[in-house]
Amino acid sequence: MWQEKEKALHRTFEFEDFTEAFSFMTAVAIIAEKQNHHPEWTNVWNSVSFKLNTHDAGSIVTQKDWDLAKAIDKVFEKYKK
Repeated sequence: MWQEKEKALHRTFEFEDFTEAFSFMTAVAIIAEKQNHHPEWTNVWNSVSFKLNTHDAGSIVTQKDWDLAKAIDKVFEKYKK
């Protein structure tokens, strides 16, 4: 579940291994590019953490962030077992 704190949306996703995590990131990258809204994210082995906010709106949470979060959740559904 996404948490709104410190003027951003935060969530961490966990996967079976690095390859699965990287595959997820690739799918999210394509969506983020299409939305022209790029996440701040980190990847350590099997986890991917996101921080979403809209820099050109003063680094606050906007509808763009919620839309991207929803799209990320939809991608993640494919990885749930």
